[in-house]
Amino acid sequence: MSEEKKPEEIKKDETKSSTGLESNVAGLLSYVLGWITGLILFLLEEKDEYVRYHAMQSIIVFGAVTVVEVVLGFFRLIPYVDVVFVALQGLVGLFAFVLWVVLMVKAYQGVRYKLPWAGELAEKYAAKK
Repeated sequence: MSEEKKPEEIKKDETKSSTGLESNVAGLLSYVLGWITGLILFLLEEKDEYVRYHAMQSIIVFGAVTVVEVVLGFFRLIPYVDVVFVALQGLVGLFAFVLWVVLMVKAYQGVRYKLPWAGELAEKYAAKK
């Protein structure tokens, strides 16, 4: 006699990623440390396109934020205009923080939240191997 699975058990089994985590949890974790966790989960995940999408979007978005922060940091070394770049760096940091929270919440909710330029690139590169 075969044992039937309850509906909630079937749903949980179907939403597991190859990392062993639920897809929505793995999607959230891909944003936790920015592009670093995005890269780790992108390399570890083999089959779940949802997780690969969020991991790639994290790599693209927070990689770009890191580059912008570093460039603004160098411009802060210029005398007399450094205050402008300090303010810009603060605004970029605030924007990145808000975006980070929104993307983690959306990933945990199971939403494939697509940012204008990064989402399109993420879809392209996250397609199954």
